[in-house]
Amino acid sequence: MQHIKKIAKTAICSVLVIIGIVTSDYADEIRTSKAGLEIMGNAEACRNEPYYCPANILTVGIGSTTGEIEQRKYSDAEIARRWVGDIKSAEQCVNRFANGFHLPQSVFDATVSITFNVGCSKMKSSTMYQYLNTGNYQAACNELPRWNKANGKVLNGLVTRREKERALCLSNLN
Repeated sequence: MQHIKKIAKTAICSVLVIIGIVTSDYADEIRTSKAGLEIMGNAEACRNEPYYCPANILTVGIGSTTGEIEQRKYSDAEIARRWVGDIKSAEQCVNRFANGFHLPQSVFDATVSITFNVGCSKMKSSTMYQYLNTGNYQAACNELPRWNKANGKVLNGLVTRREKERALCLSNLN
């Protein structure tokens, strides 16, 4: 119960402000488009203080679980910097294990979003990545809804996120 109180007291920051910082200050460091950033940011939300996500992992900012997380309030600039680092890690995974350099932008964005959320270690041997490596983008996009659980439980937030990722992923395929 104390854990829930901590989340309720957590300071909320603006996803739009963080996306603005990322697109203006870090645009040359990441490939993920604004559409991809919006899906990730809106699904993760933004909090200036550490909290535990539904998978019970200490998190800060926009879904950042990497590195040291101190019990303090983080600035928007710190949150943007952490998020860019996490996005770069997800992009590197997609590039290395899913032929990311050759993916259409919409497929790349959706794949980075799920990789950011689930982690490279789980995604790199996934059926989705196998489809991406063979160029079967439609089949890869259709794998997204399968990744809707945390700790074995279907979460409505993940169902919604995966449908948005799937729609983005399929958006420019003909």
